[in-house]
This record gives sequence, C-alpha cells and structure tokens, in this order.
Amino acid sequence: MKFLSPLALFTVCGLMAAPLMAADQAPELTGCAAKIKKIETQLEYARAHNNSGQIAGLETALEKVKKYCTDSSLKKERESKVLDAKHEVSRRQADLDKAMKKGDPEKINKRKDKLAESRKELQEALDQLDQ
Repeated sequence: MKFLSPLALFTVCGLMAAPLMAADQAPELTGCAAKIKKIETQLEYARAHNNSGQIAGLETALEKVKKYCTDSSLKKERESKVLDAKHEVSRRQADLDKAMKKGDPEKINKRKDKLAESRKELQEALDQLDQ
C-alpha cells in the first residue's frame, strides 16, 4: 500500500500539470495579432469594470487595428522608432561629451541622466521590435 500511495499522488500531479504544460507550449503572438490580443484583454478589463469611456476608445482602437494594421507596416513603424531612439542616444552622448569638456558637474549629471533615459527608451524600442 505504501508503494501505491506515492504512485497515485505522482499520477494525479502529472494529470493536473498537463494543461499547464500545454499552455506553455502555445506560440507567443507577434505583430498585429499581439496588438489585437492586447487591446482585447484591455477591453475585457474595461467591460468588467464598467468603464464606458475606455470601452468606446478601445473598441475604436480595435477596429482601426483590424482594418489598417499589417505586420510589415508595424515592423517598419517599430524600426523607425528604433532608428529615432538611436539618433537621440547619439545626440545625448554628444551633449554629455560637450558638458564634460566644459567641466560643469551639474550639467554633466543632468546630461548623464538624459542619456540614461534615452538609452532606456532605445532598449524599449528594441524590445518592441521583436513583438
């Protein structure tokens, strides 16, 4: 009987974990499909909380995404954001270099903060590129 009890427990745990493992294997949505799914999730939340203003806005956004979004246009838009962010990082780096030449500690710290913010935005744009 001692042998049967751990075996039964193991079997039950295995059966309960099967749906969880199947959910992990589902492919992650990308592009317009991911955008649609995100809006639909927000829409469900807004409906659950009876937020009529948000519901109307999200329904409009969902219609526009379904009508106009293409994966290629979305990719181009995201690539453009990455390029803009790279230019901003370069500009901020030049500002920092200029401030360092002048030697003003207050301006240097301010420029470092701005550069860090631009780098964060660049990283976010790069992360979005893969979605």
